[in-house]
Formats: sequence, C-alpha cells, structure tokens
Amino acid sequence: MHNGSSENKKTGNARGQEDIPDQTGKTVVVTGASSGIGLEAARVFAGKGADVVMAVRNAAKGEAAAERIRAAVPGAKLTLLPLDLADLASVRAFAAAFREARGRLDLLINNAGVMIPPYGKTKDGFELQFGSNHLGHFALTGLLLPSLTSPESGRARIVTLTSIAARSGRIDFDNLDGSRGYGAMKFYSQSKLANLLFALELQRRLSASGAAAISVACHPGISTTNLFSRGSGKQSGWFMKMLLASVGHSAEMGALPTLYAATSPSIRGGELIGPDGRGGRRGYPAPDAVGAKKDDPEVARRLWDVSERLTGVEFRL
Repeated sequence: MHNGSSENKKTGNARGQEDIPDQTGKTVVVTGASSGIGLEAARVFAGKGADVVMAVRNAAKGEAAAERIRAAVPGAKLTLLPLDLADLASVRAFAAAFREARGRLDLLINNAGVMIPPYGKTKDGFELQFGSNHLGHFALTGLLLPSLTSPESGRARIVTLTSIAARSGRIDFDNLDGSRGYGAMKFYSQSKLANLLFALELQRRLSASGAAAISVACHPGISTTNLFSRGSGKQSGWFMKMLLASVGHSAEMGALPTLYAATSPSIRGGELIGPDGRGGRRGYPAPDAVGAKKDDPEVARRLWDVSERLTGVEFRL
C-alpha cells in the first residue's frame, strides 16, 4: 500500500533514472520526441548510450530539442525523422525510411499525442484525437513490426502511452469520426482507452504467435507538459502549469513510467505501468491495477479489426 506520499521516495518496484540499465547498442524510436515526456525519454535513452531516433512533426522544434539533448549528453547518438501521425502517408514514409536505413529496432515508444483540441480531422478524414493518438500509432507499430520481430531485435519492446483519462473512456464504434456529436474530453478519453486496449491486445497476439517482442502500456499520471495546449503545440499558460503542479508532477517524473516499461527486467508484457501515488496522478512507476481493469478483450479485438480496416495496415503475426 502507498499513502500518496510516494512521489517523494521510491517504494516497492519503483525505479528512478539512476536504475535504468545501460542501453548501448540499442535502437530506440520515440514519437513526439521534441517536447514533454518524449523529449525527456529521448534525453535519458541517449544518456544511457542508445541510438535514438526522434520522430517529430515539426523539424525546427525537433532540431531545437536535439540540441538540448546534445548539450546535456555530449556525443548523443540522435537521428531526426519526420513523422506526422495525423497523416498515414507520413507514417508509411517514416516506416519505410527507418527500415531502409536500419532494419533492426529494439524499442518503440508510442508517445506522441494531442489532447482536447477543437473538433478537427486528420489528413485521412479521421477524428483528430482518435486518428493521431491511436490510429497513427497502430499503423506505425504494424509497419515497424518486421523490425521489432527480427531475430536481431531479440526481446524488443513496444511501449504505448495511455492516460488516466482512459479510466472514463468508452469506444463508441458508431461515432468514431465525431459526426454524431463531439466532446473534446470524451474523445480524448476514447483515444487513450484505444491506446490501452491496443497495447494489451498486441501482447496477446505477440504471445499467441510465439514472438519474442513484448507490448506494454504506461501512463504518466498528471504531468506538466504542453499536452494541455489543446493541440496547438504551444507551451501551457502559467495558470495551467501552477494548477498541474499542485496535483501532478514534472515531465522528468512523468517520463519514469515510460522508461520503466521500456527497460525494467521485471516487465513480462501486457502490464499497465503508472505512478504509484494517490489516484495514479504522480509518483514512481508501479503496476496500475485500477487502469488495467479497463481491459476488455472483446472490445479490443473489435477495435483491432476496425483499426486494420481504417488504416489499411495488417499485422503479420
């Protein structure tokens, strides 16, 4: 049991950055690596010796982020590749470029996301949050799967970020595009539940196929990042930052569940990792039993079938 004060100390299975094992020789793809949790994760992986591919939508922001990492980690192995998860052509181009240049992939961090924007659609006509947060990552993972399941990759990991908002989420299969009504927070919760269901269903399919790769879900709790900029990409205002700081934690702490899910030797696949403090809002990484109760294999299978049809990407497992 944790009493809510665990954000100030490590308990149980919790891990800090100093506990992350050496990542030399590993190739890591981080989506949304130009800010927030993605930037922090990319910095830590680079500091641990990994070859980090920063998948970014905005080239200028990506280069600025890379310079910040290089300043903190001299000799960091970084590559910037363009990726717009709201455009399936961009997703396909990213996967093709990666596979042509590298082939093997050890870690895929499905981190990027938009939160509570005004109603909008992706290049392919999907509701923006469902299309970017879920379908874009679904397609990316499927297209990179040969690199994740190659013999050279060994026990590769796919880490997909969800949110505590998934706890109130529901997949409305009759209104995925928002044409029958749209609520920004409702659709955000739906997209993050989709992330969770995808990660856990992927693990079931990897296990059934005998693949060595594993899939893990995680969430950062409430973290002071620019995800709260309503999809604009701008930094959150001072009032929002103060409010978040009172109930949440920093991007550095928010990144720990991702780093733990990606590197801890105790991970077996199919877990949901989140902060161990009260309500899962902040703290050190630990299994999130409350959020894991949202898993519904029947809904997950239906979502998988719909996602394959909408994206045109089939997982060959």
